[in-house]
Amino acid sequence: MSAPALFPRHVAVLLLVLLACAFAGNHIAARIAFDHDTGLLLAILCRAGVTLLVLTSLVLWQRERPRLTPAHWRWQLLLGVLIAAQSFFIYSAVARIPVALALLIANVAPILLVLLTWALGGSAPTRRAAVLMGVIMFGLAFALDVPERLSNQGTTETQWLEGIAFGFAAASVFACALWITDHKLSSVRGTVRSMLTMLIVFSVAAVAGVSGVLPGGVSLPGSSTGWTALACLVALYGLGFCLLFICLTRLDMARNAPVMNVEPVASLLFGWLILDQLLSSSQVIGGLIVVAGIVMLTWRRAA
Repeated sequence: MSAPALFPRHVAVLLLVLLACAFAGNHIAARIAFDHDTGLLLAILCRAGVTLLVLTSLVLWQRERPRLTPAHWRWQLLLGVLIAAQSFFIYSAVARIPVALALLIANVAPILLVLLTWALGGSAPTRRAAVLMGVIMFGLAFALDVPERLSNQGTTETQWLEGIAFGFAAASVFACALWITDHKLSSVRGTVRSMLTMLIVFSVAAVAGVSGVLPGGVSLPGSSTGWTALACLVALYGLGFCLLFICLTRLDMARNAPVMNVEPVASLLFGWLILDQLLSSSQVIGGLIVVAGIVMLTWRRAA
């Protein structure tokens, strides 16, 4: 069976921009839902549950079976737990700091993946990659308004520090998840791997909700606005995740993947238009440096 034909470049880029906007919209909707008393675990449960239904339907339609070796099952379980942790961390960051900043921090995952691969016996970063990683961290310092906050130590809020910590935690566990996918589960069919991952995410969130480990984690929205935001969160994430997976083989990701880094830019625009979240000029410039650096860092695979 021949591989499906690739989309024309302009069509693939447009689709990836739309997908990035959908993921950014998911986080904007999450912030609105959390501001209206929606439990964080409830958001993860709804998001993972709907996506799991779609992926299970795809697996059944394609008549695939999850035939994994015992070693694969162990790595698959760890992958699911990591993605569940990443979902918790990124939503925790979104609930505390502006959405654009939370996503900028989470998008340093490519840097952490390069370093993790090197630490686990892979090739060392090239000089170009090392320079770009330094540029990204420099831009991130300005995006997070670090110079201003260090000069005015009394203005550093606990919520701001927590949001940054959760953002970096999300980036760290996602980098580990990417490494496992690349090095331990690459032979598992994508639909099966994604379905099992969502099943584990849903199960972890359900156990956490039932155990009460996170007070208010499964609280229902307190208003119609909260319910609408929760529905939008689920729809945008489910649409983006499933469409990305379905179209993946036709998008020439080795060449076009850096386009997905417009997500923080889209979240910056949506945050301003919808949430009235304004960033200073230095934060905007720092954010653009981060996005440009990540695009250049990931574009090396297209060569």
